[in-house]
Amino acid sequence: MNVQIEQSWKTQLAGEFEQPYFADLVRFVKQECASQTVYPPGNLIFNAFNQTPFEQVKVVILGQDPYHEPGQAHGLCFSVNDGVALPPSLHNIYKELRDDLGVTPPVSGNLERWARQGVLLLNATLTVRAHQAGSHQNKGWEAFTDAIVRCIAERKERVVFILWGSYAQKKGAFIDPNRHLILRSAHPSPLSVFRGFFGSKPFSQANAYLQSVGQQPINW
Repeated sequence: MNVQIEQSWKTQLAGEFEQPYFADLVRFVKQECASQTVYPPGNLIFNAFNQTPFEQVKVVILGQDPYHEPGQAHGLCFSVNDGVALPPSLHNIYKELRDDLGVTPPVSGNLERWARQGVLLLNATLTVRAHQAGSHQNKGWEAFTDAIVRCIAERKERVVFILWGSYAQKKGAFIDPNRHLILRSAHPSPLSVFRGFFGSKPFSQANAYLQSVGQQPINW
């Protein structure tokens, strides 16, 4: 199957593309795109991988669903296109970044600057129907993104996994804490942000770990 994805990921995930579930998933997404408005645009579905090749991954942030309103989703979890108003979760992420590192966040919610430094911004589901949150869940994407997390956890060393909320924490349950740093906290959503997200200091902890293992910290 000719999947348009960055070459290092194509190599690492070659076996997944041959699985029956992936063929079913491709058919489903194609049917949805032919009959519905789907986000992100087709050329950005694998944007997280194209921005952050396998060899460059130093940090993984796990999200759940792409944004489902016009102009928001562009294939990176929690990130929105330039010029788009910050969604509530990203607003809270920026607040924690400021409190943690004293960084004044940019006006833009586009997190490509993180991705280019080795931060894989991975949603569990890579597509969604417009205005319908969760509409592409349980169609095969979760199996594919589980394989990605497992691939990183098993084939790389000393990666920082940032798991915000119970969904992400369940998805990362099999990551070996002896090989990687796992940072867990509440989700940055307004519904849960005061239950342990604010004050969790994920950015400084990630950088301290990266420096301790001889890697460049992230310029958050």
